Amino acid sequence: MRAQFVLSEIGVGLRRNLTMTFAVVVSVALSLALFGGSLLMRDQVSTMKGYWYDKVNVSIFLCNKGDAESDANCAKGAVTSEQKKQIETDLQKMPVVDKVIYESSDEAYKHYKEQFGDSPLASSLTPDQMQESFRVKLKDPQKYAVIATAFDGRDGVQSVQDQKSVLDNLFELLNGMNWAAIMVMLLMLVVALMLIVNTVRVSAFSRRRETGIMRLVGASSFYIQAPFIMEAAVAGLIGAGVACLMLVVGRYFIIDNGLALSEKLNLINFIGWDAVLSKLPLVLAIGLLMPALAAFFALRKYLKV
Repeated sequence: MRAQFVLSEIGVGLRRNLTMTFAVVVSVALSLALFGGSLLMRDQVSTMKGYWYDKVNVSIFLCNKGDAESDANCAKGAVTSEQKKQIETDLQKMPVVDKVIYESSDEAYKHYKEQFGDSPLASSLTPDQMQESFRVKLKDPQKYAVIATAFDGRDGVQSVQDQKSVLDNLFELLNGMNWAAIMVMLLMLVVALMLIVNTVRVSAFSRRRETGIMRLVGASSFYIQAPFIMEAAVAGLIGAGVACLMLVVGRYFIIDNGLALSEKLNLINFIGWDAVLSKLPLVLAIGLLMPALAAFFALRKYLKV
């Protein structure tokens, strides 16, 4: 097969159906950009989980004088020094516990003022209104139930709270957004495939005289189909290139510059450039193979050669 003939036929096909080719490029670019974005979102959620789950604590809040009147768990009064000592001793003995940090009411008041000093409520609070607590770092954050079972409802304990439950809600929201992006990506992918099939059929119909002559002179099926398949592959590859550019620019604009979330949200461990660059070959491969296969199966039925 002459390469010059194939290349010339590809150029002719792209120019004849310029509007539909443009539609194919745009739809492929958007669908693959969403595909790459969903992969990066999944990596980002995994990175955040590993970072934050390693830092979460279980907080055991102790009863104070105010809780004795308003909380049924503290009906026996404020926590005593003996109860605090026993709670800490029991925590230290538990194999699931990695570290135990005691926070006094004065320290809790100081931390609250540092974080919420501008709120109207902060001016009305006093140190004796703040709760003493034990901040428990677990070896495995999934073992929160062990701590809750052992200390929830115990004398001197007002409540046991797991920070992981708060993070779980956040990650469920992020995963939901990721699935929504995947659904939109699948819809765009279906649209792109329909456009590719339609474009190939229109191109084949517009050149039916040439393909008929090629049949008469004994050209093989692959020889006739190759220009159409490569035409779809080129359009898909251009769309994939645009999708890769969108991913790179999006990562640069959102995280590094522009919005600069890496500087504004220091508490979030963002994915690096290696995660983005590792997805680009996959996006390019799908952008090349998907239109080519779609064109191949469409032509088998349409040309019947």
